[in-house]
Amino acid sequence: MRRIVGAFACAATALTGCSGGAAATPNDAAVCDAFAAGRSHVEVVADGRVTRVLGVAPGRTSPHEGFLMRLGSGCNVVVRVEANTDFTGTFPIAPGDAAVVKGEYEYYPIGGVIHWTHRDPRGRHEGGSIEIRGHTYE
Repeated sequence: MRRIVGAFACAATALTGCSGGAAATPNDAAVCDAFAAGRSHVEVVADGRVTRVLGVAPGRTSPHEGFLMRLGSGCNVVVRVEANTDFTGTFPIAPGDAAVVKGEYEYYPIGGVIHWTHRDPRGRHEGGSIEIRGHTYE
């Protein structure tokens, strides 16, 4: 139902809408390289424009809010981004919005998914974030 192009960013953190910025500089080439090579489990920071808002839907363990994002530079890839609303809460997003996403890229033939865009409550994985309209959701 919600399986469309892109990056699956499972954004989750105890903080909702914290202001601030992404922890690293976007490097869309890392996503392009992983996509071209069919690699997964690649930590990335990507930026681009929202092309479609997928809304909030039930997830395996909790609700997720998702969107599709066309990378800002490098290859012409659209990734899916998902945020675990138990951590991030919902956030304002619309087609055309600029976004910066930090998380783990997973390859899919139609673009891929970026997930782990949140802290790992068990402390086993590097945390990530989604930055939209000057606010960081982690």
